[in-house]
Amino acid sequence: MPTFERKSTECLAQAHPDLQHLFNEVIKTIDCSVLCGYRGKEEQEAAYRDGNSKLHFPDSKHNHLPSLAVDVAPYPINWQNIERFKSFGEFVKKTAEELGIKIRWGGDFKSFADHPHYEIIS
Repeated sequence: MPTFERKSTECLAQAHPDLQHLFNEVIKTIDCSVLCGYRGKEEQEAAYRDGNSKLHFPDSKHNHLPSLAVDVAPYPINWQNIERFKSFGEFVKKTAEELGIKIRWGGDFKSFADHPHYEIIS
């Protein structure tokens, strides 16, 4: 059974308990890496400048503590394999539904496909 590496565990620990529960279930079936949980002002503005976010600080769900969003990628990470991200996203959404956790997946965003992004719907 796959397990999270230290960095993934640290990032996930910054997230909302429902996101922690969800991805602790997901990792039991599919190996993945948690790339980001909480983002402070400097990190969020860098993500915006680099085109990895459409929002300035403090408007992202990553800018809360605990974070209301996480970025997670199937491992090993291949950024060019969008179909793999889509399959992973569908698995995460199905698992969230089974657990009664309401999430939104960035791959479903209309204006900006953010395949590693998962957020709590509040």
